[in-house]
Amino acid sequence: MRTAVTIIVPTFNERENIAELIARAAAALTGRDAEILVVDDSTDDTAGEVERVSVGAGLPVRVIRRPENTGGLGGAVALGLSEAAGDVCVVMDGDLQHPPELIPQLLSRFEQGDVDIVAASRYVGGGDSRGLGTAMRFGVSRAATWLTKAMFPRRLAASTDPMTGFFLVDRRRLDLPGLRPQGFKILLEILARSDVRIAEVPMEFSERRNGTSKASLRQGATFIAHLTRLRFGKMSLFALIGGIGAVANLAIMWVLTTMGMPYIWAAIIGAEVTIVGNFFLQERFVFGDMRPEARTVGARFAASFTFNNVEAALRIPIMALMVETWHISSVLATGLSLIVAFFARFLFHSLFVYAPRRGRSRADAASAAHEPKPDTAAQRIIRAIDAEAMRPGEL
Repeated sequence: MRTAVTIIVPTFNERENIAELIARAAAALTGRDAEILVVDDSTDDTAGEVERVSVGAGLPVRVIRRPENTGGLGGAVALGLSEAAGDVCVVMDGDLQHPPELIPQLLSRFEQGDVDIVAASRYVGGGDSRGLGTAMRFGVSRAATWLTKAMFPRRLAASTDPMTGFFLVDRRRLDLPGLRPQGFKILLEILARSDVRIAEVPMEFSERRNGTSKASLRQGATFIAHLTRLRFGKMSLFALIGGIGAVANLAIMWVLTTMGMPYIWAAIIGAEVTIVGNFFLQERFVFGDMRPEARTVGARFAASFTFNNVEAALRIPIMALMVETWHISSVLATGLSLIVAFFARFLFHSLFVYAPRRGRSRADAASAAHEPKPDTAAQRIIRAIDAEAMRPGEL
């Protein structure tokens, strides 16, 4: 039996693209029990064009016209998931940058029966992101992907493109009322809030032919706010320990410079002491859940110590330049440089230091998962804080 499927297409002023999209999707779905569901927020006549084209489409085509653009594109997808006729849904944009001809491949991979989501990735082998256009947009996209994976290193470990808008999902595996979509990145919302299995197929991301891109600074700000809302727990603990280390660093510098030591040497000593201290605090309170699948503690310490020293070697001359050029306090200059360094440290530790070991067997992973783990009062408090941060609508 072939899987019945609903194609969900959120649209905003895509009148010029909708006829070709429906025709190509219908051709890709020949012989399947399928429907196309357009959820429209347009200010043009996209909904009317959908109704016109649906007459000769060859498969059922419905359109839901939303009176309010609640939750942006993600909100439109969430509504489509709740209103779909089929439990298996394919989400794709209406601008033809997502090739409808890839739908059978998404379905074929899902029908193997071992995953809940199949995502079309621009960054997996064989994928292509040239449709992003400019080098600036490509760079922003990659940086956002790295930041997102760093904030969800376990749930996004199997995803190379967690912000793709083209994916298949079995809605029976989702808590639809628990989703709180905001902006474009509905797949990120699903992966962050749901315990699902994901596979990927490569996608050639096409160039937009009609209309204009919806990406904007406002959408970027919405994404950052959404990301913070989803994953404030782990990053906040990292920031707290970083803050403790920064205070310790400044205190050591103040004591040593008061005793007459040159501020450069005081900064070096303060950095070395706090690098070691921060590592052990992060091991215990931030990345403790990732240690069983990561490399040995010695390898983690070596990687963390090396990175932080390289970072300090770059940061301290910059701090000295600030002191000599701007004539500000050495303590203030150190504080400013530590704030900038925080983000680089978090990305490195999440994506590299505590990344799962390559080549680890499934049997080893299963064995580690069943090993009893110590459960201290501090860990219970941290889990409670993290769980609270993950509740929908926490901001």
